[in-house]
Amino acid sequence: METKEIADKLVAWCNKGDYQSCYENLYSPDIVSIEPGGDNPVARGMGEVAKKGEWWAETFEVHSSSASEPTVAGNWFSVRFDMDTTHRASGQRTQDSEIAVYEVKDGKIVKEQFFYDMKE
Repeated sequence: METKEIADKLVAWCNKGDYQSCYENLYSPDIVSIEPGGDNPVARGMGEVAKKGEWWAETFEVHSSSASEPTVAGNWFSVRFDMDTTHRASGQRTQDSEIAVYEVKDGKIVKEQFFYDMKE
């Protein structure tokens, strides 16, 4: 698959809430996922990325989430995600946005990096 096709599929599946299809069809088994902070800022491989996804689902209730149209440049693309979530432990509801940048090689996403403001 070409980068544009991968980007379009990721956005469509994310907007349907079908993240599993992204992981199963678009991601390399050797994916590297980078966050700006936290206890585990770098997840390597689908096993660690799956654990990160499980943590997210356990930690946050998602009221709504949307992905923008992708911006594609060569083997890279970016997507803006807007989310309305509640942190389960504190009950705090927030609306946040982040930018995700993806790298594609050999028809699979090999790297994702997220950019957002850290809460203080």
